[in-house]
Amino acid sequence: MELDFITQNSIIYVLIAWVVIVVTAKGLKLEKYGVEIKAYSLVYKNKQVQTVLTKILGRTRRGIRVFADVSVIAGFIMMGFAFWFLLDNVSKFFVAPTDFSELTVLIPGVTLTSSASITYFLLSIPIVLVVHEGAHGIVAALEKIKIKTGGFAIFIAMFAGFVEPDEEEFNKAKKISKLRVIGAGATANVIFAFVLGAILLTNPLFALIMPEPLLSIFYELPQGVLILSIIENSGAEQAGLLSNDIITSINGISILSPVDFPSLSPGETADVSVLRSGEKLDFSVEIMPSPEDAERGLIGIMRDNSLAYKPVLNFIEWNDPGVSMFLLWLWMISFFIGIINMLPLPILDGGKFVHTIIDQRLSEKLVNGIMWGIYGFTFALFGLNIALSYIKSGWFTI
Repeated sequence: MELDFITQNSIIYVLIAWVVIVVTAKGLKLEKYGVEIKAYSLVYKNKQVQTVLTKILGRTRRGIRVFADVSVIAGFIMMGFAFWFLLDNVSKFFVAPTDFSELTVLIPGVTLTSSASITYFLLSIPIVLVVHEGAHGIVAALEKIKIKTGGFAIFIAMFAGFVEPDEEEFNKAKKISKLRVIGAGATANVIFAFVLGAILLTNPLFALIMPEPLLSIFYELPQGVLILSIIENSGAEQAGLLSNDIITSINGISILSPVDFPSLSPGETADVSVLRSGEKLDFSVEIMPSPEDAERGLIGIMRDNSLAYKPVLNFIEWNDPGVSMFLLWLWMISFFIGIINMLPLPILDGGKFVHTIIDQRLSEKLVNGIMWGIYGFTFALFGLNIALSYIKSGWFTI
C-alpha cells in the first residue's frame, strides 16, 4: 500500500515539534524547576512525591489495602490473558484469518500518522501514566517502602512515567509486598478502563469494538448498511442493487456498520447479500476501481456511513464526536497498556513480577537463565503478532 504525503512526512512533523519543545523548554529555563533537558529527552523528577502519597494514603488506607491484595491476583490474570490473546491470535492467522487482530506499536509519526490520532494519543498518555505510576507509588507507601522521586520522561515521541522506590528498602521488603507494588500499576489501568468502558456502553461508537455476546446485550443491532444511491455503470448497477437496499453481508462477512466492509480488489467478483422490503436477496457484483486509488476496489454504491447501533443504556447524550473518540482512545490505551505491561519483558512490570516470584528460591545464575528464556519467548511471541499483522495488511498506519 503506497503511503500518502502526510504519512510519508509525519515523522518529520513530529521531529519539528520536538525541536520546538526543546527550544521552548530551554527558553523558559525549566532546568530551574527540576527538568533535565537533553537533545533526545525531557525528564522531570520530584522529590516530594512521598509526602503527597502519604497524605492520600492516610484517607484511603483500607481501600488501598484491598486494592493492593487484588493487584497480586490481577497480575497473574492479566499476564495469563496477555499470553492467551497473543497465542490465540497467532493461531487465528492460520486457522481463521478474518478473525486475526492486527497489532502495531503506537509511535507518533511512525504508526500514528494522522493529526487526530496523534492528538488523542498525546492527550491520553499522561492520564494513563498518572494512574499507573500513582498506583505504584501509593501501594509502595502502604507497604512502607520509601519513594525517592517520581516524575515523567519524554523521549521525542515516546512517553514514560515513573516512581523510584528506595532500592534498598524495596529489596528488603517481603515478597508479597513487592508483588503488590509491581502489580498495582497495571491493575489500576485496567480498573480505570473498566470504569470508563461502563460509561462508554452508552455511546454508539463503542459498539465498533465490542465483541459478541456483549454487543448483542448492550446494543440494539442494525440490520446492515443502507444503500443511499447507485453509481452509474458500476458493478452494483449491473448486478441489480437498488437504493434503499440494506447490505447484510459481503463475501460471507456480516455487515452491521460501514467499518465492517472488507477490502476488495478491482476486477474480482463479490457475493453481496441485501435485504429488500424484508426479503433477502443475493447478488454477484463485479468490483470497480476507485477513481482516487486504482488499486482500491468499490462495489459502486453511496452508503449511509452513520452508526445505527442503539445503546440499551441510553442515558448520556453523545453530541461531540471528538469527545467520544478521545474517551475511546483513553479506554483503549489504558486497557492495553495495563495488559501488555504484565508481559514478562525486561522493561515491563511483568518481568519484575516473575523475577520477584522465582528470586531467592533458586541460584542467581539459574534465575537469570530462566528469566532470559522467558524474555526470549515473550519477545518472539509479541514480535510474531506484529510481523503477521504486516504480512496480512502490509505497512498500515492509524
